[in-house]
Amino acid sequence: MVEIDWYLALSAILFTIGALGVLIRRNAVVVLMCIELMLNAVNISLVSFASYHGDITGQILVFFSLSVAAAEAVVGLAIIIAIFRNNLSVDITRINLLRW
Repeated sequence: MVEIDWYLALSAILFTIGALGVLIRRNAVVVLMCIELMLNAVNISLVSFASYHGDITGQILVFFSLSVAAAEAVVGLAIIIAIFRNNLSVDITRINLLRW
């Protein structure tokens, strides 16, 4: 049986990769994928803690988190497509829609 430390280490590594991707990358689609990677890292830690404590509450939270992440991906991709149609680029350094 794999100990909880390995799952938490995997979760920390995935979260770090996602956070670095959000901070470093400029493509909006890649940034959205890195946010999804960070959400999945949190889901791994929730499931591992739920399994460790023998409680199902963490798995229920993961179910709700995945449904919110799916909705976030749909809305995020719709916004990215709308921005691409106007600017012909998804480079987040060139997007200044909220400036006056």
